[in-house]
Amino acid sequence: MAERVKFWTRWPMVLWLTAVWVLLWGDLTVANVVIGLVLAVLLVTLMPMPRVGFEGRPWLPGIIVLVVRFLGDVVMASVQVAKRALAPGEPPHGAVIRVQLRSHSDLFLTVTAQLCSLVPGSIIVEAHRLTGTLYVHVFDVSDSGGIDGARHHCLEIEKRVLYAFATDAAIAEAGLRPRKRLFRRRPAKEVTT
Repeated sequence: MAERVKFWTRWPMVLWLTAVWVLLWGDLTVANVVIGLVLAVLLVTLMPMPRVGFEGRPWLPGIIVLVVRFLGDVVMASVQVAKRALAPGEPPHGAVIRVQLRSHSDLFLTVTAQLCSLVPGSIIVEAHRLTGTLYVHVFDVSDSGGIDGARHHCLEIEKRVLYAFATDAAIAEAGLRPRKRLFRRRPAKEVTT
């Protein structure tokens, strides 16, 4: 049975839903804000979402690497797609590839799928939650380094997501090397007299 959550812990969702309501209407008025608040309160009261457990451990260096590399991927892919669209010649050779992720977490599967979809030239066609498999449509396989290159790119995104947010145990379970620590504790030296 789902754990009941007190209404007052849902205020961030109420604020978010209200902001989305105002943005959808495109007009910041008192009436829009009040109606958005009322609708948001009704939604979170009548149709509460279950809590999503997060058993990860955010790691700032991993988050920085994830964001910087993601922005670099977006820029590079945008240039490649624009070049293909503007240059005459042979049409791109797209493909749908199967990528078996290493993590078994629904949260990390979702984040990886979203980041893969946000890079221009690729989109998630299907995601199998039980098997941890993504089916990714790649705009041009030759620009991606072939099928293996496109698959490797998705697995690299997953690796960055895991290093940014997963626990050390989840990283080890995925078969990845442990995070590099900036300051590791050294074992205490034994003092003999």
